[in-house]
Amino acid sequence: MKNTVLRFTLMRLMIFFGCLLVFWLLGLRSQDQQPWLLLASAVTSVILSYFLLRRERDRMSERIAETVDRRLQARREGVHGEDEDAEDAELEGGR
Repeated sequence: MKNTVLRFTLMRLMIFFGCLLVFWLLGLRSQDQQPWLLLASAVTSVILSYFLLRRERDRMSERIAETVDRRLQARREGVHGEDEDAEDAELEGGR
């Protein structure tokens, strides 16, 4: 899972910095234009990431869902096993 999340995050950052570079080359360079440079880069990269990284996002969410399901299943089995042990100990103590 870590590899998938890391890959998605790096791709998002690359898109952001690519947008930053494009807007900088288009002339948003001065000190008073820096907030506009960052805002335009962020908005554009979000829109591009939504469309360009759809497959990666789906893959990442599947991996996260699988991990959560495995952990929930393990927790249920672990809790269920402890309950059975407690019941057995209680029944044996009563005899």
